[in-house]
Formats: sequence, C-alpha cells, structure tokens
Amino acid sequence: MTSEHQVAFFLRELKTGDTWRRAAAAKGLGKLGEPEHAAVLVRAATDPAPEVREGAAVGLGWLGVAAAGSQALPALMDDDDPWVRRKASLASIRLGLRDREVVEAYGRLLGDPDYHLRINALEALWELGVPGDVPALVRLMGDPLHAVWGRARAMVYMFEKDPDVEAEIVRTAQWGEDAARVCAVLMLSDLHTDRLLPSLLRELADGTSSEVRCAVVFRLARVKRPEVRDALFAALAAERDPEVAVQLLFLLGRSGEERLLGPASHWLRHERVAPSAASALGAVGGKTATRLLRALLTDPTTPAPTLAAAAMAYGDMGRWDAVWLLLPLLDHAAPGVYEGALRGLDAMADTGFRPWERAAVARALVTRLGIDATLVGVAERVLTGLAEALPGLRELVDRTTSPYVRAAALSLLDPHKATDAGTPHDLPLFVRHLDDAHMWVRQAAAEGIAHWVEVAGTLPPGEERLRDQLSALDSDPCQFVRAAAADALRALDDCRNN
Repeated sequence: MTSEHQVAFFLRELKTGDTWRRAAAAKGLGKLGEPEHAAVLVRAATDPAPEVREGAAVGLGWLGVAAAGSQALPALMDDDDPWVRRKASLASIRLGLRDREVVEAYGRLLGDPDYHLRINALEALWELGVPGDVPALVRLMGDPLHAVWGRARAMVYMFEKDPDVEAEIVRTAQWGEDAARVCAVLMLSDLHTDRLLPSLLRELADGTSSEVRCAVVFRLARVKRPEVRDALFAALAAERDPEVAVQLLFLLGRSGEERLLGPASHWLRHERVAPSAASALGAVGGKTATRLLRALLTDPTTPAPTLAAAAMAYGDMGRWDAVWLLLPLLDHAAPGVYEGALRGLDAMADTGFRPWERAAVARALVTRLGIDATLVGVAERVLTGLAEALPGLRELVDRTTSPYVRAAALSLLDPHKATDAGTPHDLPLFVRHLDDAHMWVRQAAAEGIAHWVEVAGTLPPGEERLRDQLSALDSDPCQFVRAAAADALRALDDCRNN
C-alpha cells in the first residue's frame, strides 16, 4: 500500500472506525500525512474518546505543523485524562511552541498530580527561558521527587533575579510549605535576610519544623551582628531537637567560644549529636574540654562516630598524651575510628611530633598505610619528615599490592621530603618502578630520580640505560608522568654539565 493509500485509509478510519482504530489512525496520519491534514488532527483533538485525543496529540507532534499545534495542544494540556495531557505536553515540546497560551498551559502543569507532567513542564519552560507560573514553580522546590525538585531549584536559581521570582522566594521563606520554605530561606539575599530578621529570629526560637529551623540557623550564621550571634548561642543553650543542635554546634563550634562548653557537654550523651559536640569541645580547648574528650577516648562504650570525632578534636588540641591515646584507635574495628585517629595525628603533624613520639607514630602508620585507599594521602602527610619511617617504607615498596601505597612510599623516600643514611641507596627502588602499571607510581619514581640526582650531585650507575627508560616515558598517557620524566632527564643533563 502506497503512502497515499495509507493516508486515505487513515482519513476513513478517523470518520468511521471504532475508538482504537481512530486513535491509531490519528497517529498514523501524523507520521505519513501532509501539512494540509493538520485540520483533520485538530478536529480529532476534540474527539469524545480520550484515546483518540491522545492519538491526535501524538499525530500533531509528528506532523510538525506548529500553527495547528498552537491551536489544539493548549486545550489538550488541560485535558481531564493524564495520558492526553502527557502526550500533548510532549508534542508541544517537540514542536517548540512558544505561544502565550502554551506557556500558560505549561505553568498549570507545574501543579499537575502526574509527576511526569511536572517534569515535562519544567523541561519545556527551561528551554523557553521563562519561569511560567512563579508560585507553582517555587512550590516545586519542595516536591517529594528529586527529579522534580532538582529541576525546580535549578530554574529558581536561574530566575532568582526576576522580580516576581524574588518576591515569591521571600513570601515562601515566610509562609511557604516546609520543604519549599527550607530552600527559600537558604536562597534569601543579605538584603532580604535583614528585612526578615525579626521573623527569622522568632522562627529560630519558636519554630516547629526542625528542617526549617536548621535552614534558619544556617542563614543566620552568615549575619555578622552581635545580637544575631547571641541569639544563636541562646538557641543552642535551650535547644532540645537533635537535628537543630547538630547544625548549631557545627556552625558555632568553629568560634571556639567558651559559651559552647555547657551545651556541648550536655549533648555528649546523645549519640546523634555527640560527634558535633566533641568537635566543638576541641575548638574550645582548655581543661574542661580536655577532661571530657579524654573520657570519651578511654571509655570502651563510646560509640564509634563519637570516638572518631573525639580523636580528631583531641589531635587538633595537641595535648601531651594525644599520640598515646590515638595510636591504639588505629586498630579499632570501625573504619571511621581509624580515620578519626589518623586525622587527629595529621593535625598534630603540622607542628611536629615530639622526639619520643616519632618512632611510635612511624611504626604504627607504616604497617597500616594500606588500610584505606582513600586515606593513604593523609597517612603520607603524617609520615612526611619522619626518618624513623624510612626503613619500613623501603621494605613496603616492593611488598605491597596497593599502587597507592607504592606511590606514597616512593614519595616519602624522595630526598626532597626525607633523608637518612639509606637515602643514597634508594635509586634502584625508583628505577625499578618506572615501568609500574599505575601512573602515580611511575610519577613518584621519576620524581624521586630527579631529586636523587639533584641532592647527590653525581651521575647514577647505568646512566645511559636510565636515560633510555626515562625517554620511553615521553609517550606515557599521563601528562604528569611525562613531566616528571622530563624533569629527571634535565637533572641528569645538569649534573653532567656541572
């Protein structure tokens, strides 16, 4: 059957066929018809059967006649049947319609109970570069579905300078539904925050929604006024909601003010809030904080998250017994506690370990360097400059199966970071790993060779073969390896010329 015969068949079916045949004919006519058939599909869009109206919407999208789409699709986007609305919205997007009636229809779909239609409307309005129904758009920032609220928030951010959108953000921040209100509060500009300050402070003290109050706390923490700071501390002292307490301790904890001691001590008994309280105590410091944190670190019943936070805080305080309290925690069954103890030691490394602590730290970390691949870099920072770690690192380079540990060990053997009696003999270790399968290991090996030549000031044995190995790295897929190899070759050239 030729396309002309098929079109004629579809036209007959639209007049005489049953519901499903008319619906199929409308879709077929959209695929094979000509622009002059658009009027037929516009008439089909008023068919009493929703299946036919849906077919007409699909057909209009395929036919590609924008004028016909503008005539019929806005009404179909308000159809009682959700499938008709869905297909009509997709057809409008397909046709790229920009008429006022279409934009208004998209705006109404922002409040549609069918989430597919809310998404379609958001996508279409984004492409058109208009916000549509502003109150409906801002409300969608609190939609329960991520696919909806994510798009809605992106659009509100895009249009936040629009006067209507800006005004709706302010209105929602004061009186909106909780989920949307949280976003609106966080979006308030400094100007509007100042204007709404009395209501925000009332919400901080008397609000019932913990989500909204957390947002208010976060927004007020950026207001640099003594009275606001005092209000936040007063709220923390009176707070009984764990989620809000966590937010207040997080934002106020860095201040290190002694006003934190009482509330932080109180919340140490709450498993959810205790990690934030421990961190705040570390920022305050002093005898009381030391006593409370030491009690947490030595109590075998302390929950792992609290123990991890206390370890970080105690290390940051740098107390005389911190190393001896943190080293045993590196073997804790909970991975988070290992991280907390390691980060506590990292904080101490900034000021340097005491002579009697260095060997213990070196032994503990070298043997545990590969416990967590994501923390190898932290352990490397702690070990930097500890000559006591170098013998163990030399053994570890060839023994470990972890490329991250190999790279870290080679970096720590680099004479620019650490030097001991064994450093003059480290060159073979670097050379052996120039062809390692992992690019960070190759980079560390090449950098180690460059620095070894610079520090030693002598050409290494087997120089020509070493030059060949380094030159082969010119084609390495990693630019950092290529750069390190080039630096090593330049160091060899400089040494030869001098």
